[in-house]
Amino acid sequence: MLQNVYLSNYELNEAIDTYFERLGTINKSTEKINTWDGLGRVTAQPVYSLISSPHYNSSAMDGIATLSEKTFGASERNHIELIENKDYVVVDTGDPIPKEFDCVIMVEDLIRTGKNKVKIYNAAIPWQNIRPIGEDIVESQLIVPTNHKIRPVDIGAMIAGGVNEISVYKKPMVGIIPTGTELVEPGAPLKVGDIIDFNSRVFMSQVDEWGGIPKRYEIVKDDYDEIKSAVKRASKECDIVLINAGSSAGREDYTSSAISDLGDLIIHGVAIKPGKPVMMGIVNNKPIIGIPGYPVSAYFIMDIIAKRLINEYLSYKAQMPSTVMATLTRRVMSSLKYHEFVRMKLGYIGDKFVAAPLSRGAGATMSLVKADGVLEIPQHVEGLEAGTEVKISLMTKVSDIKNTIVCIGSHDPIIDTLSDMLHKNTGKYFLSSAHVGSMGGITALKNEETHIAPIHLLDMDTGEYNISYIKKYIPDKDICIIKCVKRIQGFMVRKENPLNIKDFTALQDKSIRFVNRQRGSGTRLLLDYNLKKLNIEPRNITGYQREEFTHLAVAAAVANDDADCGLGVYSAAILMGLDFIPVCNEEYDIAISQEYMEQPMIKELLSVLKSREFFDKLDELGGYDYSEAGKIIDVERG
Repeated sequence: MLQNVYLSNYELNEAIDTYFERLGTINKSTEKINTWDGLGRVTAQPVYSLISSPHYNSSAMDGIATLSEKTFGASERNHIELIENKDYVVVDTGDPIPKEFDCVIMVEDLIRTGKNKVKIYNAAIPWQNIRPIGEDIVESQLIVPTNHKIRPVDIGAMIAGGVNEISVYKKPMVGIIPTGTELVEPGAPLKVGDIIDFNSRVFMSQVDEWGGIPKRYEIVKDDYDEIKSAVKRASKECDIVLINAGSSAGREDYTSSAISDLGDLIIHGVAIKPGKPVMMGIVNNKPIIGIPGYPVSAYFIMDIIAKRLINEYLSYKAQMPSTVMATLTRRVMSSLKYHEFVRMKLGYIGDKFVAAPLSRGAGATMSLVKADGVLEIPQHVEGLEAGTEVKISLMTKVSDIKNTIVCIGSHDPIIDTLSDMLHKNTGKYFLSSAHVGSMGGITALKNEETHIAPIHLLDMDTGEYNISYIKKYIPDKDICIIKCVKRIQGFMVRKENPLNIKDFTALQDKSIRFVNRQRGSGTRLLLDYNLKKLNIEPRNITGYQREEFTHLAVAAAVANDDADCGLGVYSAAILMGLDFIPVCNEEYDIAISQEYMEQPMIKELLSVLKSREFFDKLDELGGYDYSEAGKIIDVERG
């Protein structure tokens, strides 16, 4: 079968307007439910109170109910005595007030003079400490309007107003059809080429969160008749149908043909990135959305289109996300052809928000997990320069961003351990790390784009670590070194070291596949330092140009037989079940501006760094010397 071509390349807003205009008025259904089951539902009618609350005059205090006239003249010098059942009755908070009385005196303001007698020393005023009928809610008062999303407090008010049943819009049934011969269910044995179907579970959670009812169908393989049958069935059983994958221009992408044959394919292809191959159609008068298979593309299409469809069925107008203005830490390129959605990591450094773009691949699922917000770059804009102030739509609370330690620099598995312990122990602070190598960390610290920078930079002339680089590259700032760990670097190889790799000289064998770290990383500098000493030309090493950004990524490449060896730390090798050939001990430290040392979240990080709990974890991972952990060294300006 020949590859398809996109039927359209609409601008985003034009595509959405065109599609919803063709859909016309959504057929919405309503239902009656118990008021106490209404959380998150949207009212289809206004809700008016049936009774007043309180529906009788009630005491607002514990004390006595009396007639205010009988208290006139009472003072500190002139106590007035009242007799129970003649002048007053005892009441508790919430008790009805007899009609012959018009005030309540608090028990704290009474002087008991006998079994049934009290004296008062302050005069009362009419309706003192009494909640009159309808003080909170008056009968026939509007409690919540039509098209209102019900909150817990609304439920309380409606029940207090005597409303036990309400009319709400029915939740739309949203059919989710995962397609692809390569898909397997979570937990199934995996073979090369298999892809775990997690998109459909994400969709289910999103639909549930937005107020719909998700209905996931079994995985449909890449077969036109099966896909068509699944779409036909779902369009009869559901209000909205989402088809995942099969929306691009591949040879086995049958979704567009299935929609066209069963109904109308209105849009196929929108000028956005990620998410270009999205399809919007109508089958059996039901909206059908073909969602790209890449998870990031799928996320944005769900958020832009599926969420709006669900809101239409619920007659609910979703609030716009909160935004902040932030300064770009590096240049963001963009295609003139697309409206782009760029995932961003935010930090609050000094007194401003800074924003760094995350991985932009449509399959980079972790970029969504790590993202604090989204930067939209309009079509026809070529890119944005570093230092530009931009508007970021938030995916995270501002308070969480301000309570996050930004960590940019060298990778080590213990950074994840520190992050977890910091949040677990405080319940308040976070640590967000970006692995750009030690030199990237130095640059971020210099440009005030990070709070801390883990580094392990070997001075090739002196054999010392870290301090000379700070003096050289950040000579005009007061920087501290927080000692972290000494760790073992070495070659990570498969079990039993089948190629008998012993040292750097083995890399001269072109049959040995090496996997490298990125330029600017301390591990890359260590490699180049040793190659230079041995007069080994990097260009003669198979795989020298292949770069990974973490020790774990290098270890994974070796474990999966994509490479024969790579330099990394002992703990990464152990985590991946590899053998390890030690090369050297190195100092892995944290560089930080002195101005941040007094911040509470940095003090909490230091507390974790020096804790027994952290040391125990290091012992479990193996390969670390933490004898100087937490020691602080002031670096003299260069």
